[in-house]
Amino acid sequence: MADNEKQTLVGGLRAVELQYRVVREISSGSTAFFQSQTRLNAPRLGVLTPEKFRDVCEMTNQADRLFVLELIQSLEASRKFSGRELNFNWLSVYMPVRFLKERRAEKMLLEYSARYEMPTSRICFELSENLLMETDTIASNTIGNLRNRGFHFMLTNFGGNSCPMMRLSDFSVDYVMLSPEVANYIGRGERADSAVKSIIGFVNDMGAEPIADGVFNVAQAEALYAFECSYCAGSLVGKYTTERYVRRRSDSSE
Repeated sequence: MADNEKQTLVGGLRAVELQYRVVREISSGSTAFFQSQTRLNAPRLGVLTPEKFRDVCEMTNQADRLFVLELIQSLEASRKFSGRELNFNWLSVYMPVRFLKERRAEKMLLEYSARYEMPTSRICFELSENLLMETDTIASNTIGNLRNRGFHFMLTNFGGNSCPMMRLSDFSVDYVMLSPEVANYIGRGERADSAVKSIIGFVNDMGAEPIADGVFNVAQAEALYAFECSYCAGSLVGKYTTERYVRRRSDSSE
């Protein structure tokens, strides 16, 4: 099926629409990455955010079909961002953990990367904490193979109350986005700050780079940087917005 046939419309809107937010480098304030988030435009239910559809979707084969649509849009957006002379290392797209077990995974991803003339290093696959529930080696091996091809991987929502942190040692990912719960502990007291520092240290020791989510003030960002976390996202940095509004700061009035 051709890509343009996959982009179905609902009420004149894309059925699947990605929005993007900046992940900034704390020390310089510059854009490091772009993280995508999916919205579904449902005819009867309106606009659905990921927390309303991901769990149900991933119980069916709809997850893989949705991933293809998300991948196409992220590749298109990355190409447009480069055309606007935006400086960023990669743009993320959510990948269902189940896709890592598909035999065609590596071949398909390389084909899409080549089709859109996008270097694999400009793509980061965002994985949920469900990855840590995998007990066989298939997902881990696929991540390793794809990283060898240049793709990046980012585990999200790490360090929350229900996250099995020790399982991170089984998966070699490039980045770990911390749960917003982690940033919210900063400033509550010496013990709370020590806990945050320990989580960041653990991620660094696993060979991944931590990214703090849910950061809403400068004091949090400064503390995170002191704890050796170099990147942050959240209301301090910027909210999700549609692709057309992602521009250089000097172009924001256009």
